[in-house]
Amino acid sequence: MRTEPKTLLAWLCDRDRLPYSRFEKRFTEYGVRLFGNCPTNPTCGETQFRRWTGGKLVTLPGPATCQVLEAMWPEYTALDLFGPPPQGDPQAPAYDLEERVRMTAEEALEGADTTASASVSDNTIDELRDQVTALARGYHLMPPAQAYEAGDRLRLAIERQRDRTHVPVQQQDLMILNGQTAAMLSVAAFDLGYFPSASSFARTASVFGEATRFTPLQAYADGTLAYIAYHTGNPTEALAKATRALSYGGLGDVAHRRLQAIKARAHAHLGDVTGARQALQLSTAAAHDRRDDLHDTVGGEFAFTLERLAMSTSTTSLLIGDASQAEADARRALQLLRQRPPAEQSTHVRASAAADLAHARLLQDDVDGAAEAMAPVWDVPADQRKTGIVVRTTRIGKCLAKPAYHGAQGPKALREQIEDFNRVSLPHRIGPSVALLAIEG
Repeated sequence: MRTEPKTLLAWLCDRDRLPYSRFEKRFTEYGVRLFGNCPTNPTCGETQFRRWTGGKLVTLPGPATCQVLEAMWPEYTALDLFGPPPQGDPQAPAYDLEERVRMTAEEALEGADTTASASVSDNTIDELRDQVTALARGYHLMPPAQAYEAGDRLRLAIERQRDRTHVPVQQQDLMILNGQTAAMLSVAAFDLGYFPSASSFARTASVFGEATRFTPLQAYADGTLAYIAYHTGNPTEALAKATRALSYGGLGDVAHRRLQAIKARAHAHLGDVTGARQALQLSTAAAHDRRDDLHDTVGGEFAFTLERLAMSTSTTSLLIGDASQAEADARRALQLLRQRPPAEQSTHVRASAAADLAHARLLQDDVDGAAEAMAPVWDVPADQRKTGIVVRTTRIGKCLAKPAYHGAQGPKALREQIEDFNRVSLPHRIGPSVALLAIEG
């Protein structure tokens, strides 16, 4: 008879279907991500695992071990993990059942396809394509750590099928799906503050795009590399990558809109106001009814909605010192977002636009208005505080630290609130120091 879990860690292992062998593998992988391939990385033997999940610990394990466990489940602290399991959660059975049904369906499909030797079923590829599309369209609703895990599972599933088929058209389809998954893993790694890994995933996506001649994927990956570049203090490189991405053929209007917005930000970081304004104008230019199979057909995280464009334009306007335009664009982003059904509203876009609105008001010396505008930012759960929000709020905090505000209670209170907000964000909790320097520099 199955016993009830005695710790939250045991409950999570049951929920995520992690017996010791899978737990130990994942624990080791996270140790390498955090500390590199170091012989002193924390380990977990089976006896130790039984003690952890059996509620038999008297004191917490060492700091490095706790850090690995908190990276595996970033929504919980080590103290939470070794504490009691959730009690009376009415949604837990439904969640467990949904996850079990999903995984059983995947296993059944994989089992049905094992009879193929030189090829895989087209139904299998269709299923993987549906899963990639679902992840892209649901990304805005997921914490980045959860999106990363989902993307990594999907990547492995696609790789397994690539190893089984020698049919060129199936290899082509699976390489494109692999590239799309790598592109989303890049976004998730960036949102978590892992900039070097985000760049590696984006380059992987670009390689798959180049190998399959799927230019929308190449363009998306180069655009991602561009904004990683200017976030890490390399705006010249960012401008070059955005310009190269715009040179690819076969791109739709959405792709051009995204890339021009990225290019505008790169110009702004370089202090090129004229170039930034020209790129902004091109990003909002009239559409030409062009579409492509990534930004439009898959959409979701690969799309670039009008509210996201307005949010990005607001940030660029702040960088070139146009506070009134930044406020107008931030307001437009929030207005456009409110027009969408609740399930399609991005928490990240709302919080980012609100932060830009607050920053614009602060530049106009409206501290009370800035504090009021920040209200949607405080509502963002800790596990959804992505790099973009941390960057924006950090800049506001620096603005509030200027000598003109020294001794004033309102700016001091808002600055402290921002520091508390960012301290528990994912980039600060599990991101490496190089990423934090890039954010705060």
